[in-house]
Amino acid sequence: MNRIAQTFKKCAGENRKALVIFVSAGNPDLATTEKLIIQAAEAGADIVELGVPFSDPMADGPVIQEASMRALQSGTTLVDIIAMAARIRKVSGIPMVLFSYYNVILSYGVEKAAADCKAAGIDAWLTVDVPFEESGEIIPALEKNGLCMIPLVAPTTPEDRARQIVKDAKGFVYYITVAGVTGARKQLSVNLEERLNELRKFSPVPVVAGFGISSPEMAARTAACADGIVVGSALVKIMNEAASPEAGISRSLELIRGLAAALKK
Repeated sequence: MNRIAQTFKKCAGENRKALVIFVSAGNPDLATTEKLIIQAAEAGADIVELGVPFSDPMADGPVIQEASMRALQSGTTLVDIIAMAARIRKVSGIPMVLFSYYNVILSYGVEKAAADCKAAGIDAWLTVDVPFEESGEIIPALEKNGLCMIPLVAPTTPEDRARQIVKDAKGFVYYITVAGVTGARKQLSVNLEERLNELRKFSPVPVVAGFGISSPEMAARTAACADGIVVGSALVKIMNEAASPEAGISRSLELIRGLAAALKK
């Protein structure tokens, strides 16, 4: 059983939902990101998505776009992120998902990236701009190295296509709660519960919901009909606006503790 499956089993045994956090790696620098992830795991985060900075992040809103630019300006590369993951793995068992646009991985080399991720202790990839029909470009390399590919299902995805997408899913399925780019929202989609309940009926793995969740209250409402939730932009915004890296970590941990508490049934 891989680390992701073990984590969801642990959460179920503790009668709570999983907290997945997105961290923009290298914002403001990788040393800060590394400290944040290690402390986040201790504060209640169950899984971390390592956001790889990209110059044209088409699925991301202004908060993560800003973070990506800061990370690129600080010189963050995929090589550096994988090396950071290896250091984290020496001290933490938290599952790590490489969250990247395909161009970055393609430039690195798909086979090499998968092998290096395995060696570093990364558990899965989420390549946000690779559609289901093109997933054959990366799945063989992932399977060869025992990594999961995390599929995305959107509110606009018809049921028959959603069934195709999740049929052979491993790790977990990421359900996008709202149409559009990433970013904290003040309210959730009116048909969120219906869509999540439908998806969970035929998904072979846990379903987590993300995009727009910005508070413990929203997390609790979403988690009521999911196996876990993802919080990204709300945490990235804290780091973007913090007076110092230390202040950003402190405020992020405060939010993570509140989110984790809200996910207990």
